[in-house]
Amino acid sequence: MSSTKADKKAAGDAASWLFNVVTSVGIILVNKALMATYGYSFATTLTGLHFATTTLLTVVLRWLGYIQPSHLPLPDLLKFVLFANFSIVGMNVSLMWNSVGFYQIAKLSMIPVSCFLEVVLDNVRYSRDTKLSILVVLLGVAVCTVTDVSVNAKGFVAAVIAVWSTALQQYYVHYLQRRYSLGSFNLLGHTAPAQAASLLVVGPFLDYWLTNNRVDAYAYTFTSTVSCLGCKYAYTSLPQKESLFIVLSCSIAVGTNLSQFICIGRFTAVSFQVLGHMKTILVLILGFIFFGKEGLNLHVVVGMIIAVAGMIWYGNASSKPGGKERRSLSMNGNKSQKHDGLLESTVVDDKV
Repeated sequence: MSSTKADKKAAGDAASWLFNVVTSVGIILVNKALMATYGYSFATTLTGLHFATTTLLTVVLRWLGYIQPSHLPLPDLLKFVLFANFSIVGMNVSLMWNSVGFYQIAKLSMIPVSCFLEVVLDNVRYSRDTKLSILVVLLGVAVCTVTDVSVNAKGFVAAVIAVWSTALQQYYVHYLQRRYSLGSFNLLGHTAPAQAASLLVVGPFLDYWLTNNRVDAYAYTFTSTVSCLGCKYAYTSLPQKESLFIVLSCSIAVGTNLSQFICIGRFTAVSFQVLGHMKTILVLILGFIFFGKEGLNLHVVVGMIIAVAGMIWYGNASSKPGGKERRSLSMNGNKSQKHDGLLESTVVDDKV
């Protein structure tokens, strides 16, 4: 019986990661095409449209009875939305103000920051092999993505805000699901409407500040509108196609948002960050395939191999006894609870 449960959990974990990888890579490629080919550069507004589409889906599913009523206190909702929106805005501003190399370094620093949050807030302890495997992943991704590195004061501040807000947002996804026994769709049902409303209000002004272009002045056509139903990036205009990509983007984003909540709920923010760099590798590979092989060299290939080896090592090391343990009592008292396939127990030295 335990073997059957373990097999089911392993299958669920694999399906969750595959769902996240496919939707994340897909949205990046669609948004890259939208921004580069069609010049739709209103990234924050586009993200607001993503969450509006996600909100619409959660409303329909709740109406059909697939999402049960649940409660999330307003203070926790506001904190989550604050962290999430600062993450989105911070990453967009950081990319605008920093070199690509420093932007990539900032993204890599999310892993040690997430580790720090787990150690301080959840009293998690990592084994030596787990720590070393994380360092190998960071090294590999840095080798294949970090090129020119230049830093300026305002770019550094934007990067710091982006890194810490992203780490806190991902930590809170895991925390809120455990604390209030929320499923992934339940949590999305609470957070997506607030994020959509706030980003659609702030987004046009922020995008104008960053790009000096007005979102309402963009020449929307059927093709550009399809991308909006899915992610965070955008392109200027060939007639008839931009609207289609906006709708496509918004559609894929629903899966991206849901899969992120599922994966972080089943695992932790650190595991999501470490194993999530597989998406970085896949985006690089698919970018070389679909957008030309410029930049593909031995240096990049070696970095990819190192990163993948580190991910495999991390998966093995963190799954061993003592690889990654929570040494404090769970926040829910003296009873075990199971949320989205993640078993949380009050026993000291629980494996997470």
